[in-house]
Amino acid sequence: MSREGGTESGTVRERIIGTATRLFASLGYDGTSAKMIADATGLDVATITDLIGDKRDIYLAVMERASMTTRAMFDSTFAEFTPDRAGVHLLADRYLDFFVEHPEVAELWIHRWLGDAADVTWLEALYLKPLLDRLTDALRSVVGSDVDLEIACWTVIWSVRGFVVGGLLNEEGQPVGPRNPVFLRRFRSHLHQLVDRMYELDR
Repeated sequence: MSREGGTESGTVRERIIGTATRLFASLGYDGTSAKMIADATGLDVATITDLIGDKRDIYLAVMERASMTTRAMFDSTFAEFTPDRAGVHLLADRYLDFFVEHPEVAELWIHRWLGDAADVTWLEALYLKPLLDRLTDALRSVVGSDVDLEIACWTVIWSVRGFVVGGLLNEEGQPVGPRNPVFLRRFRSHLHQLVDRMYELDR
């Protein structure tokens, strides 16, 4: 294959993964068909199968891409991390900012909480567990000895993903998401208070 052909195939592959990411994030794996991905990408199913594989292969590629992006965020954050209150706030802020910019990643994992793609059982062990282990190792020397660090980390994960996807209700009872700067500031302030108290950082 020529360099031009390889580059073109890579570009089409990226387009497929991007389109599939949006569909899986919105509808879930179980609610998305290969034909829907093909139609949204402007290709036929056979072309997509040749480039990536079937729907399961596409889903695995999407989750790998989402996890690589998440890991890159953690890599850059840990390069600046300090084992103190400021460092914990940095981790919380970067985690929140990442999902504000990539809400589709939060949506992909929330679908899995709801039993989506139930036959693909190893993604949490492959992608989430190493990040959680890295996070708890970094925080262990910072938090109080009686803190259940694993549950404290999960509490932040649940809170951030829920806020990014579900938002908060405004005075009219309408959901408002993190793109609203006032609501984002409120949640960030709450997140700082949450980690201070959970991790006993304000002693």
